[in-house]
Amino acid sequence: MKQNKSIFLIPVMLCFFCMGFVDLVGIASNYVKADLGLSDSVANVFPSLVFFWFLIFSVPTGMLMNKIGRKNTVLLSLVVTVVSLLIPLFGNSFAVMLVAFSLLGIGNALMQTSINPLAMLIIGDKNLASTLTFGQFVKAIASFLAPYLAMWGATQAMPSFGYDWRVLFLIYFIVGVLATLLLLATPIYEDLGGKKEEGRGVVSEFVDCFKLLGKPIVLLSFLGIMCHVGIDVGTNTTAPKLLMERVGMSLNEAAFATSLYFIFRTIGALTGSFFLRVLKTRWFFIISVVLMAASMALMFGGQTKTMLYVAIALVGYGNSNIFSMAFSEALLSVPDKQNEVSGLMIMGLFGGTIFPLLMGFASDAVGQAGAVIIMALGVIYLFTYIPQVKH
Repeated sequence: MKQNKSIFLIPVMLCFFCMGFVDLVGIASNYVKADLGLSDSVANVFPSLVFFWFLIFSVPTGMLMNKIGRKNTVLLSLVVTVVSLLIPLFGNSFAVMLVAFSLLGIGNALMQTSINPLAMLIIGDKNLASTLTFGQFVKAIASFLAPYLAMWGATQAMPSFGYDWRVLFLIYFIVGVLATLLLLATPIYEDLGGKKEEGRGVVSEFVDCFKLLGKPIVLLSFLGIMCHVGIDVGTNTTAPKLLMERVGMSLNEAAFATSLYFIFRTIGALTGSFFLRVLKTRWFFIISVVLMAASMALMFGGQTKTMLYVAIALVGYGNSNIFSMAFSEALLSVPDKQNEVSGLMIMGLFGGTIFPLLMGFASDAVGQAGAVIIMALGVIYLFTYIPQVKH
């Protein structure tokens, strides 16, 4: 029985907001780097670690949804996320932050795999890309608030809290608890009867799931999402460093660059939910990738604050809808295996591990221009993905 009760999207959209908590890792890694005196390559371990767990947990989460349902899987993800936000309130040592970011990554892997199919369960197939894009808009609000909350905590005297920039973990912890309770109280019907098959073990389910990568659209969408999140996490982490390296800003001043990126990601997601209803998806995809290419050129050669701000704004807008377009192409291509396809697509967020590691080594070697070159390779791949965008 399919539900079309749009009011049920309210708690789901609050979950999208919680999904944006993962993006605090960019600004947080810069503050941890400053607190502990780390190099770029070591500091970039934190965002890489967060997205490493997508490789491990995404496909099992797709299978878990078949067993316990989409809503229960999202609830589980919220519980893990809330715990991850609680841990940094007790310290900011290297080990503590490793544990916190690991749990944040695990919770986000569970959430990103299950939240899109849950939204589809409520809204149906119609306007899927625009609905997921609106969810990305809500997610982006949490993303762009994180640097402001960190700056506020770092620059204001807060004797009653004592968490300096880590006050953002406290605020997001409270929101996470609220989202958990609201979704728990929301009745969403799921028919799991058709998902259970006798005589099938875990190994056979894994094999069948990964066989879906044999479909070109699924594999190419998977690689597209890897590039999208690599550029996303890369910009999130590198934008402040560009301003510090080329303009001489302090970390607290340069932290605005991360917010600027997410402001334009938010604008892009909001306007994208409209454009995807009135334009062919392929045309909007092309426009998005062209903006990203222009951004890479400005980031590589820009030496002034204005040029770098324009570059950050362009990649923020251009990258804001890539995920939802690639995700929906893959999901609509295999309608009878949506949970499994969702798991594979979210596994593509493992790109958030690969890109920052490569960027860290490149920037240690030749400066932040090296990090930009790594991101530009992702943009080049997205140009090759254009022929696959058909819906």
